[in-house]
Amino acid sequence: MVILIAAVVLVLTWPALKDALNKRQMTRTMNNTRELYLAAFHMATDGAASKHVNYKWPGDYTVGVATLADYSSKLVQNGYLKADDLERILSAPGANCSVKTSESTPATVSLSGRSALKIYKVKAADPSTTIFAASANYIYDTDLTAAITPFGDKGFVIMRKSGDAGVYKKNQATTAGWPDAAEFQNKIGRLPGATDGSVAAGDGDNVLTNP
Repeated sequence: MVILIAAVVLVLTWPALKDALNKRQMTRTMNNTRELYLAAFHMATDGAASKHVNYKWPGDYTVGVATLADYSSKLVQNGYLKADDLERILSAPGANCSVKTSESTPATVSLSGRSALKIYKVKAADPSTTIFAASANYIYDTDLTAAITPFGDKGFVIMRKSGDAGVYKKNQATTAGWPDAAEFQNKIGRLPGATDGSVAAGDGDNVLTNP
């Protein structure tokens, strides 16, 4: 009888427990994204102060930085992140990213597997509401898809250039979930180079290529 009652309770509470687990996993990913952002922010800020050509926001490199691995190499080469930390940051349930460094000098980073995050080609000139990073299941102004890891259609993570981050629900993924395009840009973010009130679905040209 006790076992039966426990089973019934588990069945009744499972949806809430599952939601709580998903929220916990997305919060962890948000914290990892913040760690990556801080490394990027410090590198770009140091570059602005010293005029160092290798210390920039992802979108300000004119050559040599087209992929997430390229940008990761800059962060590791310049001492803003360690490879082991990068591997942890880029991984989440269902999206395991392996990070390897070369033995050359300076060391380059190679990525394999699937990154849990994607990085946008943010520039120094972009406003603070520009998206710096998002969980890899999110495509700008597009409905979430259950099959895409991590998190499927359970929700998504956004980190803006300002350093503000959040975990969002699937109904907030598009402009349809907000009063207007301006509110969507302010609360979710805008694509690099976008103008006020201009929202177009898709972000393939605005993100560094993932493994």
